[in-house]
Amino acid sequence: MWRSMWDQLMEKHRRATLCTLAACVLGIIYLFFGLFHMLIFGLIVYTGYYIGNKLDRNEPVFPAEDVWRRLMDKWRLFR
Repeated sequence: MWRSMWDQLMEKHRRATLCTLAACVLGIIYLFFGLFHMLIFGLIVYTGYYIGNKLDRNEPVFPAEDVWRRLMDKWRLFR
């Protein structure tokens, strides 16, 4: 059962799964050194999932062009 679930995750959501696992490892390392902040741990895991999900969809992780365009449109009013 677990093996088929793991295979299905790796086929359909490979990068999201790997980034989430990497984030869990980083979160456990963070917790192991004596700092037990569950919100920070959740943020680390969610960030790993978010980045992996964006990579699975072939979307940019940080849409720099969209941000740049919005900033330029906003600042053009002052010229």
